[in-house]
Amino acid sequence: MHAGGDDRSPPAGLSGFSERRQCTAYHDTTSVLQAISASIVQGSTVGPASYVVNASDLKAVTTGNILCKYADDMYAIIPSDNVHTRTAELDNVKASADVNNLRLNLAKCAEIIVYDSR
Repeated sequence: MHAGGDDRSPPAGLSGFSERRQCTAYHDTTSVLQAISASIVQGSTVGPASYVVNASDLKAVTTGNILCKYADDMYAIIPSDNVHTRTAELDNVKASADVNNLRLNLAKCAEIIVYDSR
């Protein structure tokens, strides 16, 4: 999941994430403060902790599938018996992202098929 930057409100219970502003500093130049609405600000010190809170309730929708979360990445491990559930798992992750004011970056999503050649 990747932090979104649109005008949606923060998730319920995260009122501390409203009316925030951010600027960027590089060498001797600092940008103008801009309003931000993402529930996770990429590059911030609280970003990883915010992601952990937002993703903590996300579980696989199909028995046998596993969602592994690390930092701001997630891996859906789907055994061959459940290959038909790929779309449902991806839809579940997208729905969770929407609820938590995040954006699933489909350009970074990939399917990797691992098989035993024995």
